[in-house]
Amino acid sequence: MEKIVRQGQLYDFYGELLTEHQKKIYEDVVFNDLSLSEIAAEQGISRQGVHDLVKRCDKLLEGYEEKLHLVEKFQQTKAMVEEIRKLTQEYQRTEDRELLKHIDSLTGHIIEL
Repeated sequence: MEKIVRQGQLYDFYGELLTEHQKKIYEDVVFNDLSLSEIAAEQGISRQGVHDLVKRCDKLLEGYEEKLHLVEKFQQTKAMVEEIRKLTQEYQRTEDRELLKHIDSLTGHIIEL
């Protein structure tokens, strides 16, 4: 399951950099949960050909992430936004001024990303 989630995230960020043929097959594997045999029959290629194409796409997408870190930055930003949300709720209950400083610090980190 973790692999499928990772593939989906990478595709969301970098999928447009794949060819139309690569996108179609990758979407069928990752999002439509079709078997390699089903895709091979539909596309008129071998099962091994589908397997190789998916592996190549995985490698390409991971390579883009290694260079650009968009998924990593997104996850960091998402975590910081959640932390800010929690701190804001806590501040509303307690009006602790130290929480405002922490919120401001996290906001600055998000802007830097």
